[in-house]
Amino acid sequence: MLRAGSCDAIHLQHLNAVPGLFPDQMAACDFRSRTGSIASSRGKNMKRRTLLKMAGATALAGVFPAQILRAREPDEFHIAAILAFSGPYGLIGTDMRKGAELAVAHRGGKVLGKSIRFSWEDDETKPQPAVQKATRLLAGGAQTIFGAVGSASTLALQSLANQRKVPLLVTISADDAITKRNGSRYTFRTSNTLGMEIRMCVEFVKTAGLKKIYGVTADYQATREAWEQFSVLAANIGVEIVGGDFASLGNRDYSVIIDKIAKTNAEGIIVVATGNDGVTFVKQAGQVGLGKSKTIFGPVLQDETFAAATGPAALGVQSGVRYHFSIDNPQNGKFVDAYRAIHGSFPSSFAGEAYDGLSWWLDVVESTDKWDIEAWVNAFETSVRENSLEGRKEMRPCDHQAAQAGLWGEVVRGEAPLPELTMKITNVFPADKLFDAC
Repeated sequence: MLRAGSCDAIHLQHLNAVPGLFPDQMAACDFRSRTGSIASSRGKNMKRRTLLKMAGATALAGVFPAQILRAREPDEFHIAAILAFSGPYGLIGTDMRKGAELAVAHRGGKVLGKSIRFSWEDDETKPQPAVQKATRLLAGGAQTIFGAVGSASTLALQSLANQRKVPLLVTISADDAITKRNGSRYTFRTSNTLGMEIRMCVEFVKTAGLKKIYGVTADYQATREAWEQFSVLAANIGVEIVGGDFASLGNRDYSVIIDKIAKTNAEGIIVVATGNDGVTFVKQAGQVGLGKSKTIFGPVLQDETFAAATGPAALGVQSGVRYHFSIDNPQNGKFVDAYRAIHGSFPSSFAGEAYDGLSWWLDVVESTDKWDIEAWVNAFETSVRENSLEGRKEMRPCDHQAAQAGLWGEVVRGEAPLPELTMKITNVFPADKLFDAC
């Protein structure tokens, strides 16, 4: 019997075109071959005879398929988790990790009988570190990329995933380009798109009767495009855009922008920013009472984590919500109870989305009953998650985007055991109102 991982076994795989062969293994074997007795003519002839015998032995391969399978299966399911733990989106990455780790714990830490291992890396909310760190982890045998937070980092990881043919699971990044039609075979998003959240913002403006809007947007490709989309949709319903400003990621001083807004006749302020940027703007706007005369809202501006960081200025702010612990179904109830028992707090949108998306992916991998990345991808692109934390989700084959309902809420004072500042869900938008047909 051939020893798993030996050069003979690897060359046999090569002769039989067995999928899963790792180029570095072949290179190592070739190197050893070149530096040994291959230097002599006799050694070359011996190697040829050995390979011919092995080629003839391929007819027996069906007798021991399990041994060949073990030769190319790793000992663990390795997830390369590339998130932001510092920078403008640091708050988000920390909560995503909590949700993802709980998803794995709830399945006993295994999938397809193998232990699941995370490698956590901070991309610093920058594409280059994201790709560098993911490349290193893929070289170490990671079978799934989980991340990122910022859309620029996620799009960079998407190119790497396509090149290496490794699945990329996205549970937060919202740029619509991530799941464009007939796009990446290996990328899947289980959370909201920014486009659907902008549509919710427009519906809110319509319902609230706001006619004049000022925009504050993070100077970032995805958010710039979202602002442009909002401006067009708002104009279509007779809403006037009275002004707009772009602020760099990580901006710490919005005083000039806030002063400009205060001098306008804007009735509402859309803030197309999230994370620390959104927190900073709302907090500084609260210092001058801007929210008392103008309605502040945004596609993903507030949840309980952001509200706690913002303080009382968050009260009354309206926002799209990607997940909420108050969703009433058995699956979400179990998740919330388990999360609170571990962390002593209610899960944020980012923890909930990470748990939900990773649980879905691992369940699909398990359902294939085989160690085959292509089979996992094929199964996921037509899967339906009936027991999602947020209700039914359906993966769209045309773009690998999960169709789902959209939540909208307002920051209010919470009563025990709720957080002091909590999101009250005020509207639920059905999926068919937020997504174009596939």
